[in-house]
Amino acid sequence: MEINTDAIDRARAFVVDKPILGLGLGEASAASPVSGETLRRPDRQQSTVMLMNLTLMQDRYTDRQDRGSIERSFTLVIEMQVDKAQADDAREQERLCALDRYDVLDTPPEEAFDRITRLVRRVFNVPISAISLIDGHRQWFKSRQGIDVLETDLTQSVCYLAVKQEQPLVVENALVDPRVCDNPSVTGGLRLRFYAGIPLLTPEGHAIGTLCAADTEPRSFSAADLDILSDLATLVMSELELRMLATADALTGAMSRRTFRDEAGRALSLAQRHDHDLSLLMLDLDHFKQVNDAHGHGTGDRLLRETVAVCRAGIRTSDMIGRLGGEEFAILLPHTKPSAALAVAEKLRSSIAGVRLSVGPGSISGTASFGVCGIDRSVHHIDTLLQRADAALFAAKADGRNRCCVWQPPVVETAPDQRRRVLKGGRIVFNAGRSTIDCTVRSLSQLGAAIDFVSTEGVPERFKLHILADDLHRSCQVAARSDKRLEVTFA
Repeated sequence: MEINTDAIDRARAFVVDKPILGLGLGEASAASPVSGETLRRPDRQQSTVMLMNLTLMQDRYTDRQDRGSIERSFTLVIEMQVDKAQADDAREQERLCALDRYDVLDTPPEEAFDRITRLVRRVFNVPISAISLIDGHRQWFKSRQGIDVLETDLTQSVCYLAVKQEQPLVVENALVDPRVCDNPSVTGGLRLRFYAGIPLLTPEGHAIGTLCAADTEPRSFSAADLDILSDLATLVMSELELRMLATADALTGAMSRRTFRDEAGRALSLAQRHDHDLSLLMLDLDHFKQVNDAHGHGTGDRLLRETVAVCRAGIRTSDMIGRLGGEEFAILLPHTKPSAALAVAEKLRSSIAGVRLSVGPGSISGTASFGVCGIDRSVHHIDTLLQRADAALFAAKADGRNRCCVWQPPVVETAPDQRRRVLKGGRIVFNAGRSTIDCTVRSLSQLGAAIDFVSTEGVPERFKLHILADDLHRSCQVAARSDKRLEVTFA
């Protein structure tokens, strides 16, 4: 009887952590890596070892019928596990698409969500509460109480367990709970002992994050408590749905990120239809975190409002300004060439540098960096314009901040890099396959990608990227690097 090599090859080609079910073959399975171990994509070595062990198992049996039974069991298990892994990856990509529709990742704090986490702390008398959202490589906190960091990788996330099981998770004593006792949030860091998390479920049933309550001491949590937390999680989802309808940023009055993208997309289509100019400015306040840390978030909020006011005063009523992130804004300038847009950016940069805010007995000021980009025939989507302006902004910051840079096309470009905005789970592989890091792919084209990490520290200049849902493997070269994002070109 021939071994089903097609099934073995499919298993070898597969990726990510997927437990391979034991064959139930007693002594033989105990000696084999197929029993309870993990097959990782794209590491072929483990599946090759599995095949070698299968051969060794066959040698222990003299009866041809027994050997055939082992072969059939092995290939059946591999086929079942590959099918399950493919279904899991497809489900995960659907979850990421559902999260992406809310367009909430990396947005500023909002009182509607902070009010809920404060309420969780008061109702349950816990020191920690958070609204966490899970993308391909991290948990990011839309609102947090009692937590200093804005995000963590998934290895530290107890919330990730609740998302994966799509059901409430209650841990009354983390030290003795096998599900979490080895989690870094338990053994170090926050030193969590109690956790209760409710998955944030979309109308389609996808878990995009959690509302959680946590404590550094063990405690009980009743069914009535769980019902209250579930009601509050429903409020979080209601706020997310309402947020999709909001057109303005509550703090600054600028357009919301979603509204700006929609309006800018329509303006781009109009400019292309009538063949007129259109330019985009992207600005980021320099060292804004230092302002918040030194003078408090109230002062930071004042600086943000004043920045938008200064920008509004320096542009036309037909121009649009939107808040894209915490201290990042975009300004769309219809009927404006890049050269004229650069002049506008320089004027706004100078005006922002002239702002003085009184703080106690003294005052503070801020500066901003600008990226400038205009449309050409290679721009077919607003995301391309945003990405180019962001690349120019990155160059301005790298050149010393408090300056303006115009996007320049690469010296050698064999084809237009038409990036599309995506949210896909990924993994990079380097060090001869011995090192892997989870990531989230945020834009993608035939030529390259933008990839987000918890930190890019330690990521080499060359690596292989695997996009899980697409079963796509590409060799990558880093083209630009920031603290949490890499721009890469495909080899």
